Amino acid sequence: MSDQISERRQQFDHPLIAVPSHDELTEQLFVRDLKLYVMGEIEPVQARIAAAEQRGARATGGNDGAGALRARMAQHESFGTWLSLKRESQRQLWSSVAASVERQADQLEQLADIAAPLGSVRTDPGFVPPDYIQRGDIHLMPGGNAHDDGSILQGAVMDRGGAVYMLGRNGGMLNDLRGQTAMAHVLTRFPDLAPRRILDMGCGIGTSTVPAATCFPDAEVHGIDVGASMLRYAHARAEHLGAAVHFSQQSAERTDFADGSFDLVFSCVMFHETSQAASMAIIAESRRLLRPGGVAVHLEVPLLHDNQDAWVELSGELEAQYNNEPNWHGALTADYRSLFEAAGFNAVETGYQATSPAARQGPFRFGPESEGVFRSWFVASGVA
Repeated sequence: MSDQISERRQQFDHPLIAVPSHDELTEQLFVRDLKLYVMGEIEPVQARIAAAEQRGARATGGNDGAGALRARMAQHESFGTWLSLKRESQRQLWSSVAASVERQADQLEQLADIAAPLGSVRTDPGFVPPDYIQRGDIHLMPGGNAHDDGSILQGAVMDRGGAVYMLGRNGGMLNDLRGQTAMAHVLTRFPDLAPRRILDMGCGIGTSTVPAATCFPDAEVHGIDVGASMLRYAHARAEHLGAAVHFSQQSAERTDFADGSFDLVFSCVMFHETSQAASMAIIAESRRLLRPGGVAVHLEVPLLHDNQDAWVELSGELEAQYNNEPNWHGALTADYRSLFEAAGFNAVETGYQATSPAARQGPFRFGPESEGVFRSWFVASGVA
């Protein structure tokens, strides 16, 4: 039986990820297809209804802000159905993945026992996660990002669940497309940078950290996050992928690293899971940690907006409420250029980096216009 499991694991991108049984995979594929239907079929209809409601409000001289639009949308039965399905499909995702992970708990823990590790993991039993992490389960994942029962299982749930959640569009089972794109941005804007020490802030299970170690194999790479289970899993995952990474349990708002101790500090889609105050603190911490001439790169979802479209604004509020994204609205409306410059960065640029499946293979396109969701990512970068 163990040989069969080993053979099946070879079909996936790394051996630590939970391998579903036939029935578990069928359930996960159903959830994936349900989410695709909710987003691809029902949501566009809601957008068209919202557009009609906004035209009607303008015709009658109404002030149609997001709150007023929500009240008007609530009169449509399909709107409530969409919201219910949006939330329930997310709950089903985690339920199906967690059951599969729990069935394989012993095998996963054995795989996570690395005899001669290349990197390391450091957790802190006394660590207190920030309030915005504890306030709700981000992405509706039961227990949230900081849950820890002494095992690697929360990290395993996030790994498999993240691949299903992203519908395979973020690098398949490796979920590393954003990390590869962040490194492609470094190579695009700073081709001469040869970082000796790199820090990934909000590294989660290391899906963005391993691409940094792969792109810059001579660098000492660190990753920090608030969840001990995620970090234990991240360490084991990186080891199985042959990456030497040093993980530690810390808040990106204030780390225990010395001033000027890194050449590259980066993050991938972290700000929308923090708070507005935390975002400012994290950018300032990025500056503190960089040596003169060092580079900060912070990547976010490519959905920035200016609040002029009530449907876009309402969609952001609904994402925050129905998927527990604590700073979705703040992260998507922030003036990152001003925040970087206020923290002391020079040569600040904001724009969209073309998605890269492998950083060193490009494409090396960075500009002011988005190429579309999953085809480009918003990036803000600057020099210390």
